[in-house]
Amino acid sequence: MRLCSYLHNERSGYGVVQDGLVFGIGSVLGPSHPTLASLLAEEDFLESCKQAISLSEGLPLSDIAFEPPIPNPGKILCVGLNYHDHMVETQHMPTQHPTLFTRFADSQCPHERPMLLPLASTQFDFEAELAVIIGRGGRNIEVDAALDHVAGYSCYNDGSIRDWQTHTSQFLPGKNFPRTGSFGPFLVTADEVPDPQALAITCRLNGVTVQAANTSQMIHSVASLIAYISRFTALSPGDVIATGTPGGVGFARVPPLFMKDGDVVEVEIERVGLLRNGVASDIR
Repeated sequence: MRLCSYLHNERSGYGVVQDGLVFGIGSVLGPSHPTLASLLAEEDFLESCKQAISLSEGLPLSDIAFEPPIPNPGKILCVGLNYHDHMVETQHMPTQHPTLFTRFADSQCPHERPMLLPLASTQFDFEAELAVIIGRGGRNIEVDAALDHVAGYSCYNDGSIRDWQTHTSQFLPGKNFPRTGSFGPFLVTADEVPDPQALAITCRLNGVTVQAANTSQMIHSVASLIAYISRFTALSPGDVIATGTPGGVGFARVPPLFMKDGDVVEVEIERVGLLRNGVASDIR
């Protein structure tokens, strides 16, 4: 099942996407589940979705404006250096534990809305990633049970402002300029992705493939990331984990390849979907 959050007539909603239509199940389930994140907390949310479809209006996708699948996650936890080829191209040494940083919700934008090149830099880089959306929360989750806590998956572009990212050893400034990351278009439920470690992942810039890999190449698997993260923080429904990018990023190329005003960048992941964004200069 494909779920999305959206705007229609300036009102927020969420729905199930089928046959080119989005069925606004939020209008049915809203009294008990005002957001998609709150619905994911339900143990059998898929059954609730199925029952609500027949009571929901179907809108053409062309009539809505996408929001990120989870517009305001409680946590956005991002993984750095999680593919060996990316670790090599960035001249980092392997570490025993995952490299983690956080993003803020306003650093994200949805499918088909421009990512913003900030005034402070021209070093705007692309990073195709698999996003994991938590359904059942918890602490101290065991690796063997970790995927049971996943509601679904999405595409993520962890857009990076490289010079700000390297001001110090902490990545946070270069990852949190407004609308520099993108997320969407759909949350594809976990039952449609039986193995998150067997997905082709691709990034294209202006139609040219710049990253091509498979999630089997992750150093830390989705399950091990959930287990590790849940040791130090409680995971909650709607939390997002961006699992890292493969090699091919722009700043590691000779000469460097950065996104600029007017570019179009796409992240495509097998079974999960295609996330497309233009790039525009931030005028603020």
